[in-house]
Amino acid sequence: MSQPMMIKTRGDGLQIQVAVWGEKGKEILCIHGLTANCRFWDCLANALAPHHRVIAMDLRGRGLSDKPPIGYSIQHHCKDVLALMGDLGLERPVLMGHSLGAFISLVFAAQYPKRVDRIILVDGGGKLTDEQMAKVFEGIKPSLDRLGQIFPSFEVYVSQMKQAPFLQPWNSFMETYFRYEVEEVGGGVRSRVHLRHIEEEAMNLKRLDSTQFYAKVNTPTLILRATKGMLAQDDLVLPEDVAERMVKEIRKAERVDLEGTNHYSILFQPNEKRDEAVLKFLSEG
Repeated sequence: MSQPMMIKTRGDGLQIQVAVWGEKGKEILCIHGLTANCRFWDCLANALAPHHRVIAMDLRGRGLSDKPPIGYSIQHHCKDVLALMGDLGLERPVLMGHSLGAFISLVFAAQYPKRVDRIILVDGGGKLTDEQMAKVFEGIKPSLDRLGQIFPSFEVYVSQMKQAPFLQPWNSFMETYFRYEVEEVGGGVRSRVHLRHIEEEAMNLKRLDSTQFYAKVNTPTLILRATKGMLAQDDLVLPEDVAERMVKEIRKAERVDLEGTNHYSILFQPNEKRDEAVLKFLSEG
């Protein structure tokens, strides 16, 4: 497993941490999900880096990026992405987002079409009904429950995650991700992510109607969809009807279902079909 180069760059009035793999090919800017960080991309980055330059950011409030007291919404993140692109000299990168990151990629591509080569939406970006959204938030509840809690050691912190059904089988990519996530505090360790920031983010995300952006996206779009739920079979982030609407209304969209993956394993686990689909998509046009 190759390790990324870690550097600081500028967001919109704050510092953003990024991880960089590879030096050649297309520049791919990766944007993680709600409570995640840049190391969520390690597995896929290792598959792509021999051919492309992969740049994964810690969103504001996550990882080693700055954590302002307020300012957690799609628009805040889009401004950070634009500033980061300017600071790193990225003229027209590929945007690849997972979960919340897929929404950010979708909105950014709609608002700044000339700044994006193409987008890859990994299990996210679709408009859910209130009922579907409630099921998804129930599915990610284990990820939210750890926020703010102090655990006596990293081993205790990660022991709950090692038992989670949606993280099986456990691997070194997950170990790296969770080690990067924690900070030492009095009494042990805790996640670097603050619950109040995620609550603001979730509230703003629930207000977003992503369908209003579909017709405004003119770049080639690849939708990677997990077919298994997290804690139940019906807590899919991209249910069939939602994914179909995206393919229908985003002009240049194509969809690849990754059978047997869930919202987490779609990136955490090695997957040849995923890697082949992404590499093929990047080579087109």
